[in-house]
Amino acid sequence: MNLPPELVELAGGAVDTDALHARYLSERDKRLREDGNAQYTEAKAEFSRYVEDPYVEPGLTRAPVTDEVEFTIIGGGFGGLMMGARLREAGFEDIRLVEAAGDVGGTWYWNRYPGAMCDVESYCYLPLLEELGYMPKHKYSFAPEILEHSRNIARHYRLYDNALLQTSITGMEWDEATQHWMISTNRGDRFATRYVAMANGPLSRPKLPGIPGINDFRGHTFHTSRWDYAYTGGDNAGGLTGLKDKRVGIIGTGATAVQCIPHLGEGARELYVFQRTPSSVDVRNNGPTDPVWAASLEPGWQAKRMENFNILVSGGDTDEDLVHDGWTDIYRRLTGNAAKEASRRLGRRLTREERGELMALADYNKMNQVRARVDEIVKDPVTAAALKPWYRQFCKRPCFHDEYLPTYNRPNVTLVDTHGQGVERMTERGVVVDGKEYELDCLIFATGFEVGTSYTRRAGYDIVGRGGKTLSEHWGEGLRTLHGLTTHGFPNCFFLGFTQTAITISVPQALNEQANHVAYIVSQVRDRGAAVLEPTEEAEAAYVQEVRSLARMGRRFYEECTPGYYNSEGAKDNRAGFFSDMYGAGPLKFFQVLEGWRATGEMPGLEVR
Repeated sequence: MNLPPELVELAGGAVDTDALHARYLSERDKRLREDGNAQYTEAKAEFSRYVEDPYVEPGLTRAPVTDEVEFTIIGGGFGGLMMGARLREAGFEDIRLVEAAGDVGGTWYWNRYPGAMCDVESYCYLPLLEELGYMPKHKYSFAPEILEHSRNIARHYRLYDNALLQTSITGMEWDEATQHWMISTNRGDRFATRYVAMANGPLSRPKLPGIPGINDFRGHTFHTSRWDYAYTGGDNAGGLTGLKDKRVGIIGTGATAVQCIPHLGEGARELYVFQRTPSSVDVRNNGPTDPVWAASLEPGWQAKRMENFNILVSGGDTDEDLVHDGWTDIYRRLTGNAAKEASRRLGRRLTREERGELMALADYNKMNQVRARVDEIVKDPVTAAALKPWYRQFCKRPCFHDEYLPTYNRPNVTLVDTHGQGVERMTERGVVVDGKEYELDCLIFATGFEVGTSYTRRAGYDIVGRGGKTLSEHWGEGLRTLHGLTTHGFPNCFFLGFTQTAITISVPQALNEQANHVAYIVSQVRDRGAAVLEPTEEAEAAYVQEVRSLARMGRRFYEECTPGYYNSEGAKDNRAGFFSDMYGAGPLKFFQVLEGWRATGEMPGLEVR
C-alpha cells in the first residue's frame, strides 16, 4: 500500500497486508468444494421432518376457501406485515395474508432457539414502533419479544382478518380473462386475487449438510429453527436441564450457533462444537432500555434513528451516530466518515485508489482487533487459534456476543475444528472428524436456511404468468425485474425482499421502503381507475443491465472470500449468493431512485391499463 502516513494512522496503523491477504486466500482455498451449494441436502422426503412445524397442533382442518380478494400477501414475516400495514394505511381493506407457519413472525416464528435475539439495535430493527406505541425492553430484543411484536402488528392492522395460517401455496396462475391470479393451496383452497405480494423471504426453509451417513445416526437430532424444547428443556432464556446427562454435538458456528452455544455449554454434560469456519465475534454489550431516555424521545424518533443508522452502515456521510454499536463502529472505520476525516487531515479529496486502500487497511486492522479479542478471552491457545476468523470483515455476517467465546473455557465444552473440511461422516453412534468418532446422544444442525437455491425452489411452487410462461423460465438466465419489485409477463405481482433491490444491515428498513413503494403503485392504479400493471420489456431490460453492471463492483471482493452463503459457497460466478443481483450502488442510492421515480407522478416503465 502507498498511503500517506496520516491515512495509515487513521486506519489503525501499518500491518503486513500482503501476508494477511495471502493468509485469507489460503484459508479460503482449503474450504473450496466442487459441489458448492450441492453440499447441502434439501429438507424433503426422508428429511421432511426437519421442516415440520413443531409449534402447532397438527391436523388443522377447515373448509376450503373459494372466494375472491383484492390483495393477497404471501408470507407473514416482517415483509408481509409491513406490506399489510402500508396497504391498510393506503385505504385497502380486502387483504388476505397466507402463511405456511402457524402464526406470523417469519424468521422470528421459526427461530426460538435459546439465546435468539436480533443483532441490530431493536429501536431500529423492530418496525412500526411509533405506530404501535411500543418501546423494546432491551437494546437488542430477544426472540419472544420480537415474535409478540409481530403478532401485535398483525392485530393492529387487522391482518389476522381473513388470513389463512398453516397454509402453503401449491399453485399460482394468471387468468387473462378475469385479470386475476388464481391461487391454490395444500388445504384445497382455490381463490382469485387481483394483486399478489410475494413476501416469502429466504430465511425460513432449513438446509441440512449432505454428510455421508446422515441417516445412520441413532441419537436425537433437530435443526435450530425447529428447536426441540421437549428434549432439551428450558426456553429462550436457557435452562436446558434436559441435557444435563447428555453428550451434545452441534454442527455450525454461524450467527445462530453463536447465540445458542453458550446455553448448550451451560446445560449439557458434554458439548462438542463442530466448526468448519469460525465467525467474527465482537462485543455485544446488551442492556435494558433506559426509561428516562425513552421518555425523552420526540415524535418521529424512530424514522430519524433508522435513517441515521442506515446512512452510517451504507457508507454515507454524517457526523451524528445515534446508535453507537458494533455495526456503526465498523462502518465509521471503513467507509464514509473515515474518508471524510482522511480528507480533512490531508486537506484534499482522496483519490479512488486511496479510498480503496484506506478501507482495506482499516478492514485488516479491525479483523486483527477481533482476533486479538479471542486471545484475551479464550484460555487454551489451540482453541483460541482455531476460533480466529481469517477473512475480510464482510465475507461473513459479523457477530456480536459477550458469552460465546468464554463458553470455550468450560471444561465440558470441546471445539472440534475440522480445518475447513467439515464433518467427515456420521455413524450410528455419532460424528467422525479426521478419523476420530465423537459419540453423541444428540446432534443439532445449526446449518442455516436455503439461500443460494432458486426462488421457485424456496417458494415450493412455480408461478405461471401470462401465456403460460413460468417464472422459472423467465428468470432462467437470472433475475429480471424493474426495481426488484415487478417483472414483465407477471401482472399485478410484486416481489419483496432480495430480488434486485438493495438491502440494508437492518433488513426491515429495506422492506419498509419496498412496501411503501408497492402501496404507492397500487394506490395510483386504483386512483386512475385501472386494473392491471406490469413493467414494459424495455424498462425491465434497462434495469437488469444497470444491476448487472453495478454487480461487477463487488464481484472480486466476494470471489476472495471464504465460502459461505454470501458468495454461493465460493462459486466462481456467484450468481446465487446472498448479495448476487442486488442493486450494487447501495441502499441510499436505491431508495433515492425509488423516491425520484415516485416524484415524477408518471410511473415511468410501468404499463397501466
